[in-house]
Amino acid sequence: MKLFCFLTLFFTLTLQAQIQINGIVTDSNSKPLPFATITTSENNNTITDVDGKFIFKISSSATSLTVSYIGFQPKTIALINSKTFYSISLLQQTDDLKEVVVSNENPALSIIKKVIANKATNDPQKKLNNFEYKTYNKLIVTANPDSIDGRIDTSAAYKDLNKKIINIDSSDYKFKEIVSKQHLFQTEKVSQYQFGNNKLKETVLGTKIAGFKQPIYEVLAFNLQSISIYDPKYELFETKYENPISKNAPLSYNYKLLDTVSIKGRDAYMIYFKNKSKHRASGLEGVLYIDKENYAVAKAVMRIKSVLDISGIHEFEYIPKEKIWFQSNTTFKIVKGKNDDDIRILGGTIQFDGDVEDNYERRKKVASDFTYLLSESNSFDVRVNTDTPIKNPSLYIEIKDDAAKKPESFWEAYRKENLDQKSQKTYLLLDSLSVRNRIEKRLGIGRKIINGFYPIGPVDLDLKKIISYNNYEGFRLGVGGITNDRLYKYFRVEGYGAYGTKDGVFKYSVGGGVLLDKHTNTWFNGYYTDDVREIASTVFSVDKRVFKIYDPRPINISTFYEYIGWRTNIQTKFIPKTEAVLELSRNYIEPKFDYLYNLNGKLYSNYTMTTAMLSIVWAPFSNYMQTPTGRTESDKKFPRFTFQYTQSLPNVFDNDFTFSKIDFKVEYEKQYLNRQKTSLLLQGGLAMGDVPITHLYNTAPNNLTKETVVQRITFAGRNAFETMFFNEFFSSQYLMFQIKHGFDRIKIMKQVRPSLVLVTRMAWGNMEKPEQHVGPAYKTLDKGYFESGLELNRIFKGFGLGGFYRYGPNQLMRFEDNIAVKISYVLDLGL
Repeated sequence: MKLFCFLTLFFTLTLQAQIQINGIVTDSNSKPLPFATITTSENNNTITDVDGKFIFKISSSATSLTVSYIGFQPKTIALINSKTFYSISLLQQTDDLKEVVVSNENPALSIIKKVIANKATNDPQKKLNNFEYKTYNKLIVTANPDSIDGRIDTSAAYKDLNKKIINIDSSDYKFKEIVSKQHLFQTEKVSQYQFGNNKLKETVLGTKIAGFKQPIYEVLAFNLQSISIYDPKYELFETKYENPISKNAPLSYNYKLLDTVSIKGRDAYMIYFKNKSKHRASGLEGVLYIDKENYAVAKAVMRIKSVLDISGIHEFEYIPKEKIWFQSNTTFKIVKGKNDDDIRILGGTIQFDGDVEDNYERRKKVASDFTYLLSESNSFDVRVNTDTPIKNPSLYIEIKDDAAKKPESFWEAYRKENLDQKSQKTYLLLDSLSVRNRIEKRLGIGRKIINGFYPIGPVDLDLKKIISYNNYEGFRLGVGGITNDRLYKYFRVEGYGAYGTKDGVFKYSVGGGVLLDKHTNTWFNGYYTDDVREIASTVFSVDKRVFKIYDPRPINISTFYEYIGWRTNIQTKFIPKTEAVLELSRNYIEPKFDYLYNLNGKLYSNYTMTTAMLSIVWAPFSNYMQTPTGRTESDKKFPRFTFQYTQSLPNVFDNDFTFSKIDFKVEYEKQYLNRQKTSLLLQGGLAMGDVPITHLYNTAPNNLTKETVVQRITFAGRNAFETMFFNEFFSSQYLMFQIKHGFDRIKIMKQVRPSLVLVTRMAWGNMEKPEQHVGPAYKTLDKGYFESGLELNRIFKGFGLGGFYRYGPNQLMRFEDNIAVKISYVLDLGL
């Protein structure tokens, strides 16, 4: 969701429409010199990027530039008032170079090892007990008008001597005209950071987004770059990479000592690093400035070149009293990189230049080629070892209720410099543009569609209820929805109605809720429902709603039970890093298949259940964001633990049975730097007492009872046993384990790039009191159930194919009966 909102802003805004110099530094053969040092006559400096290019803001009083690079002769050039682009060529030194010798090994590697060894004494989060500081951040999406070739202001047609018409497009001119007057997007933010007890919390004091009345919370929670340069994994644009100063970094990176420079009056080594892998997006590249005295990082430049060309710069101030470098400024920049294929997103196409031959005719440049995103943060009011208590320390980000309502005087107090005329016009023009083009409304619609709703006035239409299919109801056609904030913020009404074309029965649900506390998302709800549900299925009440264009597994299900009754519950996130549901329900149950429940000689074809249930999910490592509209999980991390306890209530509302159920699951995912992913799932359940088969466990089978492998081909489930037949096994207690390992996509052809996933599942179970269940024939999982397989997902247009094999004690006699072939589908937005 965060990535969707961020890329929406970055790419769609490109379709709208101090002295800065730039240039390139090369050798005598026109080969770019990466990370060359450029110093002005006023002793301000910068470095070139990996392509030898630079963009440098200088004061009008600067008169010259000096460029230096190890192994080359320094060069000083005079600045010319009207000139903004400089191409600088350096000559290689002919005399013997005297390299800085630190030890017998690579001098840069020796320095890096000392940096790693001294991290505990140089990392503020390790050395200091606590600290706090404030930051002012400004983020813009813009373009340099000087880089755009716009020569005319209208489309015109000219005729040559052969009377052929040549159309000249004016889009470049119009785009240049826009970015000359304003930025394409602009936001400001003032935050307070507090660190204590090994936790860092950000409190957003003020936020202002051009064109939006309300903040886009997903953008505020987006991790553009790591806050700490010492984290084992360095993060750029929500992607983690091996940090070049992590413990095992020397195994992944090559290092080169470039120069010795002065940073804030202290001598520092300038070290270039690059990932050893040849994969374009596998690792970072950049420069570290290392204090010669204490081996701390005094400045860092991080860069990754892929579909997006992303760079992050960290600058530090030295605090003599604490003998530590503390972060003072960060800069983050995105420009469009290279990709072999264009990206389709939100109805538009982002075009890329891939690796093409020299004689290949390159495409015409478009707006997104000139557009870049720039985020700059300045730190101030730094205080260390203050022992100031942190409120709500379990939160990663807290956004104050009045953060979006700050007056202009607030911003004037925190800005490092006053807004220039271009930035002022950006707020005025984008605010009016947003109203005219309903940008804020469109983004809100996009948010809801991702969660399966489409807003129509005061009601959000439930897209999941429109159409579905299963073997019992046939096509299930319906309509459903829930009221939104346009009607009332503190009260909601929801419901649905559906009709099955095969069973010919109408189902429905009506209900509503009252918001008790917005900060903890605490709701009191009540519902009345008449519907059907798959028998022996496990539903955790705290599981997130997941919207899919199709839900494959229910297509093949034919055994259901009807439930009619009411339920009332309280949903809350009151306990930090948890979400809980406490529910009381009473339902009339009628199995819709041949089944009787035998309790002490009395046969039940239908029954009444009154139960109390507590369901809770705990995500101790996730980051949570507190906004004026509630608490959300801003960064999902693992492991996650889910627990659910259900207790029937004897003699309450005509309850027929006495039983208890305990259900749990543990989820874990690990993302690797090489784009592989391992996911683990451990899930189990225990039913004690007198429980009908409708409320026991089937362990999620997903195989049709057909004669041949081809006849059994169907869509794969998410965590289902693909070789287990429907209604083949039932248990009153079970334990299942699943492991998946996915590899990065492999390019076979331009449009064929599958991702390989290896899957293994296993389950054990037992059935207590089997004599109570009259009707269906089934087996138990006492000896265990095992299957393994592989999936080739996203082979073409999101479709894939998988194969699974059943083995072990419950293997079937015929070889082909142990094989299942499944179709998979992954919605691919091209991100």
